[in-house]
Amino acid sequence: MSRFQRTTAAAAAALAVAVLPASAALASPSGASPTTASHARISTAYVLPGDRVYPEGIAADPRSGTMYAGSFADGTVYRMRPGHRVAEVFLPAGADGRHTANGLKVDRAGRLWVIDSSSGVAVYDARSRRLLARFTVPGDGARFVNDLAIAPDGTAYLTDSARAVVYQVTPDDLAKARGGHGTLTARFDLDGVLEPHKPGDFTLNGIAADPAGRFVLTDDMLGGDLYRLDIGTGAIRKVALAGGDMHNADGLELQNGRIWTADNVDNVLTRWRVARDGTRARLERTLADPSLQVPTTLVRRDGTLYVVRSQFDKGGPLGDGTPEIPFTVAAVQGL
Repeated sequence: MSRFQRTTAAAAAALAVAVLPASAALASPSGASPTTASHARISTAYVLPGDRVYPEGIAADPRSGTMYAGSFADGTVYRMRPGHRVAEVFLPAGADGRHTANGLKVDRAGRLWVIDSSSGVAVYDARSRRLLARFTVPGDGARFVNDLAIAPDGTAYLTDSARAVVYQVTPDDLAKARGGHGTLTARFDLDGVLEPHKPGDFTLNGIAADPAGRFVLTDDMLGGDLYRLDIGTGAIRKVALAGGDMHNADGLELQNGRIWTADNVDNVLTRWRVARDGTRARLERTLADPSLQVPTTLVRRDGTLYVVRSQFDKGGPLGDGTPEIPFTVAAVQGL
């Protein structure tokens, strides 16, 4: 069995339990159907070189518009620059011991955060590509570090889908570990809060930070719920969802009072209106299209959603088959 197969075997088993029909994922409690984004346009924004990329994460540099995508297959990180259709390898496969590249984020200081689901997160200088620090999961138990968000104060929050916890890395943690190694600290433990699940189930996935710095939102793709984690008090509460749920929700993107989700195996993107205090959200629009090719994460820039087409179901962690080459990142307008 190859390293890619070993790395993804556990993920495939865990993700499988979260698979629901698209009709179930889109049904509202009242039975009403959400509005379909009939005028949305999907095109290909970037091409990712390689025949076994299976991209998972995507991030945009808030200063330049440069974007980055990560390969779940081997940990390669690609850079996508405006005006260049074909991405370039930014960090090679296996660099710094990285086996996968899941969640990605570029912070305001120009640091690129790259998650390796099997170990933790590495932080790089996006200009020089220099490794600044690494943070690893404590202990020897199961882990699947999945996605991250960065709050206005610079603190990073990371989901662990196997442990149902959210870790944090503060600016002080980063300063102390600069040039070296640190350990991830669990800030929120949702294991006893989520809908009943078996040990090892794939639960927490996407995460997004309130631009005012009050809370982060994270989804339980197995239970279909969204949770509000209060940064100041540590309180955890379920967000009241109207018009749908978050089964199979993978990446989250929060901007201007709305949150977008990529619902992976359903080939669906959704848009929700979120209350200012983060306690309620209402489904506004959905876009279902097989050309999304199992979307895992997304980022919004200048009114366009850039969506990773993972193709996990075609020879990746979610199924046998042959992927369509090249792997690509979609541009979605009108959602």
